Amino acid sequence: WLQDLETDPTIDWPADRLYSEARSALDDSNWTTAKDYYQKLEARYPFGQYAQQGQIELIYATWKDGDAPGAVQAADRFLRSYPNHQNSDYVMFLKALATLNENDSWFSILSAEDLADRDADASKQAFDIFKELILRYPNSRFAPEARRRMHELVLAQAEHELNTAKYYYVRHAYVAAIERAQRVVKDFQNTPMRDDALELIADAYEALHLTDLANDT
Repeated sequence: WLQDLETDPTIDWPADRLYSEARSALDDSNWTTAKDYYQKLEARYPFGQYAQQGQIELIYATWKDGDAPGAVQAADRFLRSYPNHQNSDYVMFLKALATLNENDSWFSILSAEDLADRDADASKQAFDIFKELILRYPNSRFAPEARRRMHELVLAQAEHELNTAKYYYVRHAYVAAIERAQRVVKDFQNTPMRDDALELIADAYEALHLTDLANDT
């Protein structure tokens, strides 16, 4: 027992102290320490009064500590265990952010081009999580922010498709450019990128000497 105490000074801490120390570390942005304490709290007192709140804060600490996949897994585990928890909307919001693998200031520091170049699969998954949050909890305090981020993700994906079409166009791969630009017109017709995509399609048809198609476009 003395040897355990020397290697882990928290070995005899009660649940309230573990939670208090974990929360203090979280407030100080000491993510690694906070995560360690929350994990010990969960392991030692899985059914105590701090268990559920500790698990939620563990998701946040794990994400901020740079372990996005771990945060997603912890969020999924929590949502399976407590599907009707009063803070499920917050957990879903954290899951979406972790899926994007960025910190909570990413929308303010990334340019539109940076955002457009992000992983398309992660963006789609995050979009779906935000959408589910809004559908399940339309009155959630996180719903307005989820809607805003969904809008940003749609614009980013449209920009990504348009940039890809431009890439092919300048390399004279006109058929490929048309195909990618048509995706913008079809899938993102309510974005500002649609008109640019139509113009690019017309230019590509002209380059292919398909005048009638160019005029139709």
